[in-house]
Amino acid sequence: MTYLHNIGAYFIMVKDIFRKPTKWSVMKGLILKDIDDLIIGSFGIVAFISFFVGGVVTIQTALNITNPLIPKYLVGFATRQSVILEFAPTFISIIMAGKVGSFITSSIGTMRVTEQIDALEVMGINAINYLVFPKFVALMLYPFVISIAMFLGILGGMAACIYGGFSTLDDYITGIQLDFMPFHITYAFIKTIVFAFLLATIPSFYGFFMKGGALEVGKASTTAFVWTSVAIILLNYIITQLLLS
Repeated sequence: MTYLHNIGAYFIMVKDIFRKPTKWSVMKGLILKDIDDLIIGSFGIVAFISFFVGGVVTIQTALNITNPLIPKYLVGFATRQSVILEFAPTFISIIMAGKVGSFITSSIGTMRVTEQIDALEVMGINAINYLVFPKFVALMLYPFVISIAMFLGILGGMAACIYGGFSTLDDYITGIQLDFMPFHITYAFIKTIVFAFLLATIPSFYGFFMKGGALEVGKASTTAFVWTSVAIILLNYIITQLLLS
């Protein structure tokens, strides 16, 4: 029953995000601050992980192609498919659930513990709109982060391929261009927008409705990360089945 109650409360919270909006002059500053915290602040970790995981994917692919009849350009092809279809949208989103999700839950949870949310409600402000809507808008820029992850993943694969001596630059580029389907990019960005919505709302839910003190803020952050990751994995399966099957 607790799970059903939480699911119902979550969807009610999602509805309240768009109800009784805060005036734009205030909201604009909140949105810009959240863009800085959630998007710009994530570039470093995303770039680092993307580059080196792209390299690892390339090395593992190259080392497992032992048959001399298999052309070397398939290393680039496999790296492109892995990075665009799964690594950049899904793997980075799981990492962001830990980084961004924990930040959102702890920041809103701390406001709940220190009774700042109660003060907002006493002043007649829709606290859910005031706190969650800026994060929702900021994370609509999340596809830009994923596009950088795609580029750096393929670039890291190229660096590993060339400097590791697994194939030539020409072969790698040929593999990247081989049988390219633009819909795969569309599919990846559709997934990314769905994941961005989950990253904005699930951690906010656990932060907003938490009870207790500082210890419970930490527990709420852990719970938010777990359930955000579960939701991302489940929706990843559903969206893939709908769009690619």
